[in-house]
Amino acid sequence: MHKKLTDLNFETLKVCAPKALRAQSVTAVLLALGSNHQAEYYLPRVCESLAALGDMQLSTAFQNPDFTATKEQPKPDYTNQCAYLSLKSEMPLSQLQQIFKQLERDCDRQRLTEAQTTIKKVTMDIDILMIKPALIENSLSSKITFEWPEQWIIMADRYPFKEHENIGIKELISNNI
Repeated sequence: MHKKLTDLNFETLKVCAPKALRAQSVTAVLLALGSNHQAEYYLPRVCESLAALGDMQLSTAFQNPDFTATKEQPKPDYTNQCAYLSLKSEMPLSQLQQIFKQLERDCDRQRLTEAQTTIKKVTMDIDILMIKPALIENSLSSKITFEWPEQWIIMADRYPFKEHENIGIKELISNNI
């Protein structure tokens, strides 16, 4: 069994573009979950679906102001939570991303409607912060060489992490996840 999140040193982890990792098989992911519309309904719903994919541990859910809000343009607060998900079976990152997009749609997420409004109602957002690659690198990936197979990889489009993500990750680590 692989190490989970204990003993992580973010300064030594690789940071890679998600596009370069699409074909890479993964065994675990660290996720950021967020909702600014009916979070009390959608967060438990998506967590139930995520738990069907493997062993999952959650950080505390807490409210945060939308960082794009202004006095002139107030926006609803987000409820955010981090999740560690160890998959029942490894799968390519691209397949996992498709599953997460479907879970967002299952939670009534409508990206086209959001894009047309200044105040977006986001029922569910699932972002991958880090991945745990499978022990054998997929030959279709971008020739990334791992210093050791227990290495986590940070998704470049999510790093540096937002404050609420840092808090959730630290909580998961302190819980010996």
